[in-house]
Amino acid sequence: MLSRKSYLNVLRAGLISVVAGALCVGTLTNAQATDPRSDLYNKFEKDVKGKKVAWVPVWMGVLETEWTRVMKAHFADYGIELIARDPNFKSDVQLQAVSTLINEKPDILIVQNPTATLLARELKRAMDAGIKVIQVNMASNQLTDAYVGADVPKIGRMLAHEAVAACGGGKGSGKIAILQGEATAVYSLDMTKAATAVLEADSSMKIVSSQPTSWDANKASEIITNVLQQNPDLCGIISVWGPMTAGAARVVKNAGKEGQVKIFVASDGQPADCDMVDQGLYTKNLSYRADTQGEAIVNAVLTLLEDTRPAGTTQYAYYTTNYWVSGPEDRQYCFVVPKQ
Repeated sequence: MLSRKSYLNVLRAGLISVVAGALCVGTLTNAQATDPRSDLYNKFEKDVKGKKVAWVPVWMGVLETEWTRVMKAHFADYGIELIARDPNFKSDVQLQAVSTLINEKPDILIVQNPTATLLARELKRAMDAGIKVIQVNMASNQLTDAYVGADVPKIGRMLAHEAVAACGGGKGSGKIAILQGEATAVYSLDMTKAATAVLEADSSMKIVSSQPTSWDANKASEIITNVLQQNPDLCGIISVWGPMTAGAARVVKNAGKEGQVKIFVASDGQPADCDMVDQGLYTKNLSYRADTQGEAIVNAVLTLLEDTRPAGTTQYAYYTTNYWVSGPEDRQYCFVVPKQ
């Protein structure tokens, strides 16, 4: 039989154990509740899961399809819904698509502008309505929450410096033709302006033609046919976009001037542009890789979804890196179109 004193000691020890156990459980519960890694992921998931992203390119060409493929793959993993509209190079259809999507109030609107002004008013309306806006590669006059794409003037300067190195200083006639894209597209205007400034700064260089092609290979073919007739000693061609340059390259080859007329093109890194380099039809291709641009678009979306500031109050910029493709050894700078 325990004495009264022994009984009280046992009881006291038991109470201490119970309290200590409760404290341990409480400590574990608090530790679990404040696990910083879990908290970080839970916040991320809350910010992005179930959100809606609307995407309106100029059309679903090879470049735009690659952007879309990368977006779909990531957004599916994050639980983000992607709505895409293809205007198929019709400006009025694109404007209507953007206007309709704004009324549907997605969380993010992504656009590729055909001109500096077409979508500008609607992009402002989207931000005023609380929709965050990302512009891709072809910007408008209206700044938005983010821009993802090439440093276009830099590309123009890089192309022009390459042309000077190949044709200037007595190494060639110094005569250069510039193939522009759409006459009112900022992408084309900015690249052409930057390239022109570099060429005009060198007295050994002469721009004999600088014309818009409307992104069309047949138009580029017509332009270069006329340029070669008037300037049979043409030394180089600078083009703001690879695919449309194919027509010009064929003209050069058919005229027996392959290698004599150097062709320098800006490219999104699509396989066909890199094939042209491999075949000797393009001298050099300056690639900004659509697949890595797609990754940057995804990162911009995630940043804006996690940023608590309202639409229209940020101006993030994600400039992609340029890579020279001079031959098969540079093929890693060309993206691969996945097999369906």
